[in-house]
Amino acid sequence: MESKYIFKTEPYQHQRDALQAGWKQFSYAYFMEMGTGKTKVLIDNIGVLFQQQRIEAALIIAPKSIVRIWSDDEIPMHLNVPHEILLWKPTLKEKVKEDFLEPNHKLKILIMNVEAFSSVKGLNYGEKFCKQFKNLVGIDESTTIKNTKAKRTKNILKLKKIAHYRRILTGSPVTKNPLDLFAQCSFLGNHHLGFDSLYTFKNRHCHFDTVYLGDREVSTVVGFKNLHEIENKLKTFSFRIRKDECLDLPGKTYNVVYTELTDEQKKLYNQISEEARANLFENEMTVNNVLTEILRLHQITSGFFKGESGLVELKNNKLNIMMEVLEDIDGKVIIWANWIQNITQIENELKKTYGEDSVVSFYGAKTTDERQDAIKRFQKDDTCRFFVANPSTGGYGITLTQASTVIYFSNSYNAEHRVQSEERAYRIGQTKKVTYIDIITKDTVDERIVKALKTKFRLSAQTLGEVARTWI
Repeated sequence: MESKYIFKTEPYQHQRDALQAGWKQFSYAYFMEMGTGKTKVLIDNIGVLFQQQRIEAALIIAPKSIVRIWSDDEIPMHLNVPHEILLWKPTLKEKVKEDFLEPNHKLKILIMNVEAFSSVKGLNYGEKFCKQFKNLVGIDESTTIKNTKAKRTKNILKLKKIAHYRRILTGSPVTKNPLDLFAQCSFLGNHHLGFDSLYTFKNRHCHFDTVYLGDREVSTVVGFKNLHEIENKLKTFSFRIRKDECLDLPGKTYNVVYTELTDEQKKLYNQISEEARANLFENEMTVNNVLTEILRLHQITSGFFKGESGLVELKNNKLNIMMEVLEDIDGKVIIWANWIQNITQIENELKKTYGEDSVVSFYGAKTTDERQDAIKRFQKDDTCRFFVANPSTGGYGITLTQASTVIYFSNSYNAEHRVQSEERAYRIGQTKKVTYIDIITKDTVDERIVKALKTKFRLSAQTLGEVARTWI
């Protein structure tokens, strides 16, 4: 780099290599597997460009589940230049939005969720921001714009004409087929792949067959060709790395993905919380009662509730968020869920999306033979990508080293369950780095539980006491 940039947090060597390769390119892609730290690379890239006076602002577009991670965690942790952040919400007051457009000596960072660009209001403010400043526009998890027909994709592509620097980030740019690349790379510039339209791109790289639907003839893609051309072109404008290629990366890395309560969940969650607080105020709750109320709140965040008439399923965002996360992951994955209801939901959704043979499950109701078969299939069968289990049952003794990604859909309250379940992938026989991802419902007991587990606080009726009372 032309001038020495002082890092706020020291980068790993592969992050230095990525930054060196692309920092001053007008358009560039960071294709870096989850757990390798691509977010920090982009933040340092933004910092360098600001220090060089090449940009005055940055627009970060990310899935709704991670915008708060950008604003609350990653930017404060890594960015080493004066800055101010605005996290987009449709309900922002006009004065707040207008004040943020006033130039000053600080780097302006606008963070918007990708769904915002399905609305005229979101697109208009994004465009206004980009026109006001010399800017960089970065799309995190850029596979979210792979659908060329989606309104949000069409609107985001409009920004490329007013973006001085353009970046895309994702762990796996191709989630289903090479056509996924077109919209992502088009945001960077049509010259990168060499095609102005998806139609011409398809003609060069797809085999077609004719399918008859009644009286209509429909041309459908049945295969791909000239893929070496795409691979060679990608090398000219992207940096690609996997976890097992990062020699100095720690053996374990941790990530958080946030979600929010739906309106239905929020109404019930607040009702239970208010009732519990009222009982606490009247000193009617024992430690056991406190734990029961926390269990009820945790069930609500996980998408169900046990009422007087039985189990009631609640509309929730966690499952959709998990499926979005999986789009960015290669290889086998362990998914831990504390509740059997969630294990069933997850298993059904994975089978629907990835096929009947893609998943096995492991929990108390399974027989010994079924459990052993699940382990064997996950470890030996390439068609089986997902191992869905309860940590209290599957967290001990078994070996699941074919996975290098572990997702916690929900956590057990027992710190020992967490420690033991983490070790199922990270033990003798593991040859890759392991990434752990917690899906957390923001501003709920989910956050408290994960924080407690990380400090090895054992959650139980005997030890909960006054600490857990403050959670309600």
